Amino acid sequence: MPRAFTLKSLAPILQVDAIEPSLPFWVEGLGFELTTTVPDIGPYVFAIVARDGIEVMLQTRASSSEDLGPGVGSGASILYLAVDAIDPVLAALGNPEIAVARRRTFYGADEIYLREPGGHIVGLAAPA
Repeated sequence: MPRAFTLKSLAPILQVDAIEPSLPFWVEGLGFELTTTVPDIGPYVFAIVARDGIEVMLQTRASSSEDLGPGVGSGASILYLAVDAIDPVLAALGNPEIAVARRRTFYGADEIYLREPGGHIVGLAAPA
């Protein structure tokens, strides 16, 4: 069936209490670049980090509530990030909080789930 439209990109918006505590996880640990902040000087209410064509948006819960209305999207998110290998990512992050221990899945992936400082879960998956 032909599509009447084209999808251009998909970027999750992660709601957090504060932007700054999450930035080291994304920028220093995972190597994302901080590309956008609102306002220009902290404390920030919104930020975009990007790497390799992937964007993740961070927005404070207060700002999101003001923008979208109370309670819209207020739960934690789970992101599934495909990587070449897990060990270099874990080494770059230092001592991340483990949400689900490293495991080999039934479909053959080497997988681990981490909790980033904003409370969201980031799954890392590599070919076994």
